[in-house]
Amino acid sequence: MNKKNILIVEDESIVAMEIGSYLSQCNYNIIGICSNGDEAYSTAINLEVDLILMDIFLFKSNGIETAVKIKDKKSDMPIIFLTAYMDEETIDKAVATNPVAYLIKPFNRQELLASIKIGLKDKSTPCCTIVGDIYLDEEFSFDSRASQLICCGEVVHLSKKEKMLLTLFLDNIGGLTLATTIEYELWPDKPSSDTRLRTLISRLRAKLKHKFIETCSAEGYIFRV
Repeated sequence: MNKKNILIVEDESIVAMEIGSYLSQCNYNIIGICSNGDEAYSTAINLEVDLILMDIFLFKSNGIETAVKIKDKKSDMPIIFLTAYMDEETIDKAVATNPVAYLIKPFNRQELLASIKIGLKDKSTPCCTIVGDIYLDEEFSFDSRASQLICCGEVVHLSKKEKMLLTLFLDNIGGLTLATTIEYELWPDKPSSDTRLRTLISRLRAKLKHKFIETCSAEGYIFRV
């Protein structure tokens, strides 16, 4: 089977080389490593690229704007955004480009590999080889017995706290889950922390492609399917 060509767009050379080395070990072909938007656009348009890993904030350029330009020419190009930033405006702009995933640094290798497998699936064939018993939408389901989130037939890696949070939401689909309830269930022996909770919510949202979780200001969250 031919190796899939992956383009890495990352202006931190050490990070790019680490990702490239790992994916090469996983039998992917790194067709290029770009540090700016113009170089990434030229490579994506002129070479046979199967998937792009795109850092959002590049030196003197913007990964989201570059993704939009690429998709104007190759609308079905799968793109996975990589970023350390989680502000709502950036997230909304990224989600509007319909990326495969939005990975928040630091992400682990299981998250990266699962996202790549999802992005490289042949859209002309049925996508789901693994389906959970709780249906969320055409992409996502949850296996309550194995406690696994599944997207397009691939298991999405969740940390222990992310899994606990998702389980709380699934036990109260459509209802308001209070922030105080989440704090008590997840960190019963620690003082409350808005920053800690928001960070966890942001990470779970990213793995759910920013679907399902609705914020109710100053109260909590509603999980809608």
